[in-house]
Amino acid sequence: MQSLCRSLSSLRLYSTKPPRPVPDGALSARTASTPLAVRLRRDKKFGPTQPGADDATADGLTPTDNARYRRHLALDLIPKKNGVPLSPAEWINLRNSRRSRLRGVRGGPEELRVVGQPVYLPNVIFRLVRNHTPPGEPYNPYEATFRIPHSVTKTDIRSYLLAVYGVKTTYIRTDNYFAPVPNRGRARQTYKSYKRAVVGLVDPFYYPHRLEDMPLEKREEREKWLESKFRLQENKQLRKEQLLRVSKGTVLKAPNVTKRSHILKLVAERRQKREELVSQIAGEWKDMREQGEKIVWPENPIARDSAVPAVTESSS
Repeated sequence: MQSLCRSLSSLRLYSTKPPRPVPDGALSARTASTPLAVRLRRDKKFGPTQPGADDATADGLTPTDNARYRRHLALDLIPKKNGVPLSPAEWINLRNSRRSRLRGVRGGPEELRVVGQPVYLPNVIFRLVRNHTPPGEPYNPYEATFRIPHSVTKTDIRSYLLAVYGVKTTYIRTDNYFAPVPNRGRARQTYKSYKRAVVGLVDPFYYPHRLEDMPLEKREEREKWLESKFRLQENKQLRKEQLLRVSKGTVLKAPNVTKRSHILKLVAERRQKREELVSQIAGEWKDMREQGEKIVWPENPIARDSAVPAVTESSS
């Protein structure tokens, strides 16, 4: 536990607090990620905000924080220093120190005390995805989007990113996505539910380009690097061979080895051949009875090499 405390004390306890001045890109990202209802209310009150601009004040306060500061100042609720109320910059720094706290950690940079319970082999998955970028707008490097479980809170996100990756954040917006419920009359299909977390970053981060967006030379270089590190094509071929090994003895052809429609087609073809064989034998037996020939019932007429059953000479 002492080593854990020393390792955490080496980190910046309030490193998630945005620096002053906040970069313009971070302020624009915070404005763009504001919830829709809040944006509509601000547009109605202050007018629409141009794409790429921010609605922060000169001290870096959002309109909501600025209105709260003015309201608390009128009610004499702002903390005072030497008998003078704190300025907007000092007040927002005090609020950020509260907002930027780490879960399970108490104390200041000099004295750190871990009060949380350690979790070994956690099964919490943070999946980094691309930011939603409207057509015609540049990619926002001061935001990062994650898909996380529903049980993870904003404080957990901030603590996780700081303790594991040392990522400094400025704000966190979350929303829950619940999978649609399929109708009873249709085939049931499984969907995944998740929580989306839009995290504001102090340091810009550019998501790697997709292979489709890369030039030909860089795309080939990227694919070569992926193959050397992760052996994607080799693993794909191994999976294909394993599927063929499992389905050995079944007349199936790639790439339709595991397709249900192809399997049903082969079953229908075999059933048709069997019915044609049965109809042929039944017709031959009918003709033999009309001619007065004696029919000998074989043990398994379908499995024999010859489709015509054995017969004997007709009796007088």
